[in-house]
Amino acid sequence: MTTPAYQQMIFVNLPVNDLDASKKFFTELGYTINPQFSDDNAASVVISDTIVAMLLTKPFYSTFTKKEIADAAKTSEVLIALSAPSREKVDELVDRALALGGSPSGATQDMGFMYGRSFDDLDGHTWEVVWMDPSAVQG
Repeated sequence: MTTPAYQQMIFVNLPVNDLDASKKFFTELGYTINPQFSDDNAASVVISDTIVAMLLTKPFYSTFTKKEIADAAKTSEVLIALSAPSREKVDELVDRALALGGSPSGATQDMGFMYGRSFDDLDGHTWEVVWMDPSAVQG
């Protein structure tokens, strides 16, 4: 018997201005909140089995760093890229984010074998959603 391979996870910690509004935004995008790791200071947004966005109130976020918290609406501190299974799913997720109050960020990128769009969430964090033709990455 072999031991299953370890699945490394990523936890993206993001400071937010309004935790309730951010939770609503991400749940309406189709993600779930893990209540086990959520409280009045933080919300654990499950994006996939290995990706979690931790939405932290700014006072709580500041307990993890001595650095000034960037204003993501004015300063780019991170670009978060998510894969999508198809071009249609890219459009679906980004269009839904825009309808929920997100803002467009950058131009649509269509290279034929790769297609991507991006949006800024309610706090200005940039999310890129990208599809790549599987045959373009094989061998």
